[in-house]
Amino acid sequence: MKPLTLGIAGIGTVGGALLNLLDTNGSHFSRILGRDIRVTGVSARTRNKQRDALVKGATWFDDPVALAKDPSNEVFVELIGGDSGIVKEAVEAALKAKKHVVTANKALLAKHGIELAQLAEANGVALNFEAAVAGGIPVIKTMREALGANRIRRVYGILNGTCNFILTKMQSEKRPFDEVLKEAQALGYAEADPSFDIGGFDAAHKLALLTSLAFGTRVAFDQIHVEGITSITEADIEAADSLGYRVKLLGVATETDSGIEARVSPALVFKDSAIAEVSDVTNAVAIEGDFSGSILLVGAGAGGNPTASAVAGDILDIARGLVVPPFVTPSAKLKDHKRAPLDRHYGSYYVRLALVDRPGAMAGIAKSLGDQGVSLESIVQHRPQTLHAPRSLPQRTSDGAQPVIIITHETTEAAMRKALATIETDGNVTEPPQMIRIEEL
Repeated sequence: MKPLTLGIAGIGTVGGALLNLLDTNGSHFSRILGRDIRVTGVSARTRNKQRDALVKGATWFDDPVALAKDPSNEVFVELIGGDSGIVKEAVEAALKAKKHVVTANKALLAKHGIELAQLAEANGVALNFEAAVAGGIPVIKTMREALGANRIRRVYGILNGTCNFILTKMQSEKRPFDEVLKEAQALGYAEADPSFDIGGFDAAHKLALLTSLAFGTRVAFDQIHVEGITSITEADIEAADSLGYRVKLLGVATETDSGIEARVSPALVFKDSAIAEVSDVTNAVAIEGDFSGSILLVGAGAGGNPTASAVAGDILDIARGLVVPPFVTPSAKLKDHKRAPLDRHYGSYYVRLALVDRPGAMAGIAKSLGDQGVSLESIVQHRPQTLHAPRSLPQRTSDGAQPVIIITHETTEAAMRKALATIETDGNVTEPPQMIRIEEL
């Protein structure tokens, strides 16, 4: 059988790791596939002699679009990144030329996934993107194939390693957000401008793809509620720990009677839950099927080798002749994404208040919550500790306010937001209340 030929655009961390993987395991692929996999063309921003051994015999292209159109390759592997411009042009060119496409580009797919899927289906080729969500974790394959007989009820997880690293270090080492962020940047886990990660947008791109796969809807990144972790303080981490929780940035998508509730936000999860144990840069994705029950996939969510492994897995599928609709459901049959109002979310909440230290202040807080039908499970208020007392919940703030932690019984988001809006303006707190959803996982 003739070799499967590849054109690879982008030879950075992931592209270099993919070339190394193909070189290292080439004989293994030949044995299990009955055919070789050969790189016939490459493109990158700059040439690098250190790559020469791995791209020996491949034609160099300065223009990735030219590589995408070149007839010498059957599969175009896009590892450049970005959601538009030459990257989109190159992928479109490959699909129009009836070439299979493998990409790790979550931003491109979150923005243009449906139109690219339509193009792939019209030309009878694959558009594979296992590496676009959770790095080396085979979540796309699991949803496309292994759980194909199920109706998915909910999908959720830790989808950003940078945020998970920061929250893990804040909890385990009692360090402030800004300090841990600098460490993450020094280790290469966070970019010089980390806003895409810590703002929750990277996780939201991934959740948009998972939501479409899970519920058969058109990709709708703009319908996801997004909150980052920049508001999480040492006080929140300590309070959560004392009350039996961990703080995690979660992406959660659930199909409800009123539509799809999809959100990325910090959440409190019980310490003894499996997802609470997922630490540092590790990712985790849980999928709940009607017959399979809950399945939790945990592994490396980023990095050259794990991501290259996912890309190579997509290439092997193509070599075996496996071509399926990119989003499981044929693109013409994908439903519009109907967004469930977040105000209808029903659950428990954590609230941290900086309470003015005067008689009646707590009564005023309780009244504001009670007026909206919010009942309280617990209230924790600690006076300043002595020098030798153990450190637990946050102590008096610099303006003399008393930290108070409230855990509510289940209620609606609308009720919580109305109550907290009143609390913020009634003169009993010195700063805006901090509210974090509690997830029952």
